[in-house]
Amino acid sequence: MARLFFCSFALASKALASEVPGFTLKLSEEFDSPLDLDNNPIWTWSDGGIKEGQVRFVKEQIKFGGGKMQIVLQPNHGIPVQSCSHAEKDFVEEKPYVSGELRTRHNQFRYGRYEVRMKAPEVQPGNADINGNYISTMFVFKDSKHEHWREIDFEITGDRPYTVSTNVLSADGTDRWSFGMQEQKQVNVTGNLRTSFHTYVFEWLPTGVTWYIDGEQVRHQAAGKLPIPDKAGKIMMNLWVFGPRASFGGKHIDNNRYPLVAEYDYIRFYKWDGDKNYPCPDFGSGCLTQEDMYLSGNNPCDGNPQLELKNGQPVCHASCGGHMVKPSLYP
Repeated sequence: MARLFFCSFALASKALASEVPGFTLKLSEEFDSPLDLDNNPIWTWSDGGIKEGQVRFVKEQIKFGGGKMQIVLQPNHGIPVQSCSHAEKDFVEEKPYVSGELRTRHNQFRYGRYEVRMKAPEVQPGNADINGNYISTMFVFKDSKHEHWREIDFEITGDRPYTVSTNVLSADGTDRWSFGMQEQKQVNVTGNLRTSFHTYVFEWLPTGVTWYIDGEQVRHQAAGKLPIPDKAGKIMMNLWVFGPRASFGGKHIDNNRYPLVAEYDYIRFYKWDGDKNYPCPDFGSGCLTQEDMYLSGNNPCDGNPQLELKNGQPVCHASCGGHMVKPSLYP
């Protein structure tokens, strides 16, 4: 359940134990009960599919239990999907696997402290040192990316059980990744990322971004070849695998044994006290600008109308509960 910090004694105590000078706890999702992803006021699901990847995101692959959220990646053996993706603002080619992406409904998270406690998938159950291919994440992302791609993230990949990728991305007018739009640093972690939970934090300020893992600072990035992002985005968590040639996420994709499962214990957002614009007081859309709302639909059931144009043309429209197109299931 997502709550403001003053909503319960238990959460107030947790906020007191986690006080950070200059920041105020605004959102704490402990996953202590299942989320209704079609009606939750803060969180929803993505119907996206990364162009270079082999998965389509669907609601069914986001699961809850035991005080955790699980994102489950597996072959699609019959979950129907529509070819049009509201999250991608485009048609998505058929994908052999399904997975999940939990995301906030609106572009309203900007400067602050982002904290997640998560465990990456094992490539093969029972042997956490076998490498394969996947990308397991927590990040802030400006939607819609083809207009202003802004991203700050943690990425754990299937080829590195003791290493985490930290990234800043910034580009305009593109929906495809390129080398020049990213500043990346790989950081080492004590302990296998697949066998235990670790705590990942980044603090995003106008002057720079600082990353922490298990309480230790591992990177600070000021403005350099890329500017520090200054546009509000959505908090997102997902799990995906690359294409058959697996040029990112690990070369040994044939080692993968499905399902792959990423686990999340909690996600928290502390607002930077110097940001007077974001987020909206009730996490609704009342304070958001036209740019914040531009083509910001996540899925056909979220109530965000896709009324604007993309590159001068209307975007595709899927329907909530409407006609589905079953993908072909190639290996």
